[in-house]
Amino acid sequence: MSIRLNEIVPDFTAETDQGEIGFHEWIGDGWAIMFSHPKDFTGVCTTELSAVAQLTDEWAARNTKVIGVSSDGVSKHADWKKDIETLACRSADFPIIADHDAAVSSTFEMLPAEAYTADGGLLDTARAVRSLFIIGPDKKLKLSLFYPAAVGRNWTEVLRVLDALQAVATHSVALPANWTVGEDVIIPSAVSDADAKAKFGGFEAVLPYVRTAKMPQ
Repeated sequence: MSIRLNEIVPDFTAETDQGEIGFHEWIGDGWAIMFSHPKDFTGVCTTELSAVAQLTDEWAARNTKVIGVSSDGVSKHADWKKDIETLACRSADFPIIADHDAAVSSTFEMLPAEAYTADGGLLDTARAVRSLFIIGPDKKLKLSLFYPAAVGRNWTEVLRVLDALQAVATHSVALPANWTVGEDVIIPSAVSDADAKAKFGGFEAVLPYVRTAKMPQ
C-alpha cells in the first residue's frame, strides 16, 4: 500500500512500551512524527533515539508528538530506554511501537527489498529501514523520508522541515532551499502582486516568478 503525500494515513492499534494506542486517537489535534529503526540495542539506533529524546522540548514547543517503531517487543523497548536515556542524559518519554509482526512496517512500506521472498511473502527476519513520517493535525501525510539502516538521520533537518511544514500550513507561503525560521519566504505564484502587497506589505521580485518577503505576522 503506497501512502501518498496529503492522503490520510492509515489508522491502527498497536502495543507500545507505554501501553496500547489507537494511532489517530494518539495523534490527537496536533502534529506527529512516526519513525522506524531496524532493531533495539544497536549502535546507530541508540544514537538516533537519544537525539529524539534530547529534542523533547523542541517537539513540545511545536505541538508535535513523536513515536518510534521497532520489530522488538515491549519489554525489550523498556530495557533499551535505559541505554537511550544514559546516552541522551535525559528521559525518553515518547512511546515505541512493538511491531513484532511487521504490520505497521508493511502498512507504511518501511521494509527494504530484501525483506521479501521471491513470491512476495515477508521473511521472518524482516527489519524496517529508517523511515520517517510527519503527519499533520488533519491526519494527512505531510512528508516522508527513508534512510538505509547504516545511516542515521539528521534530526536538525527533521526539526527544520517540521518548522517549514508548519509555516506553510499557517501562512500559505512557499519556502526556499535551506530555509530556516526568521528568513524570507517565497510568495506562491498563485498569489497576485496586488494580493501579495496586501498580505506581506511589500516584496522583492528577484525574478518575475521568485518573489520574496518577510513571513507575515
